[in-house]
Amino acid sequence: MTSVLTLVAAADDDGRRLDRILRKALPDMPLSAIHGLLRKGRVLVDGAPGGASDRVRAGAAIRVPISDGDAGAIRAKTAASSKQKTPPSLALSILWESADFLALNKPAGLATHGPESLETLVQAYLAPKLPPSLSFKPGPLHRLDKPTSGIVVFSASLAGARAFSALLRERRVRKTYLALLDGTMGRDETWEDILARDRVRGKSFALPGSKVGIGKDGPKEARTRAYPLASASGLTLARLELDTGRTHQIRAQAAAHRHPLAGDRKYGGSGQRGGFLLHAWTLELPEQAQPPMPRRLEAPLPDNFRERIRELFGEIDFTANRTR
Repeated sequence: MTSVLTLVAAADDDGRRLDRILRKALPDMPLSAIHGLLRKGRVLVDGAPGGASDRVRAGAAIRVPISDGDAGAIRAKTAASSKQKTPPSLALSILWESADFLALNKPAGLATHGPESLETLVQAYLAPKLPPSLSFKPGPLHRLDKPTSGIVVFSASLAGARAFSALLRERRVRKTYLALLDGTMGRDETWEDILARDRVRGKSFALPGSKVGIGKDGPKEARTRAYPLASASGLTLARLELDTGRTHQIRAQAAAHRHPLAGDRKYGGSGQRGGFLLHAWTLELPEQAQPPMPRRLEAPLPDNFRERIRELFGEIDFTANRTR
């Protein structure tokens, strides 16, 4: 049996392509099935057949033929999602919140996205606060590895997602990390490399030689400035300022420059109890950004990281030798 599922476009859906709205609104429906319905003219927008590239307006009624079993599952999934609560044991550490953004201090050991991740907690937290939308769901605007702690910014609106993504593309978001590295770093260093990603092994590698072959899907330039803050017992506490944002950039570049993260065995680091210590410490944004954003965000260090620093180096000024 087939029934018709009616979806109503909301403000965040205004001006978006019909196929993209359907992909977001019906994540369990195969993409081939969605495009098949569109090609056959079986998806109606305000009573008329809709094309994949048609732009949908807020308030439009989208009618999609769907099997009764699938329709029931979608409704049940939507109802369950709207009732989700953030577990008290995993309460969010909120640094800043607005109508467009949610900035959090992510704990080490929690994935940024995917099942049972920070993303699922954020979506449960924001669900009762956000207006209905078919095509927009809050998501991370940049990512941290599961073992990494610190600042992650999530979108709370489509306008916020687009604005922050544009700032990242223009390299107008300044990210600073704190890291415990192997070896003694005696001076400031600038790491400039070409990074390639091995998706099978889940690692990034610094490549020697020219920049030939750099492209959207190929090796990419990576630049990090490293400032040693203290050294002892064959370890260095460093502040790392990123000029680019590549997957595993810090881990791969630190290893390539003979200072892998202490405890990062995947990249050749020494054995350390509890694994490596890497913290996304600050995020600086341009003035007069729209939608409005704070000029600077700072995430307090996790207790275990702070205790390890005191154990090795005593009290440290993280802003020493800070440049602009």
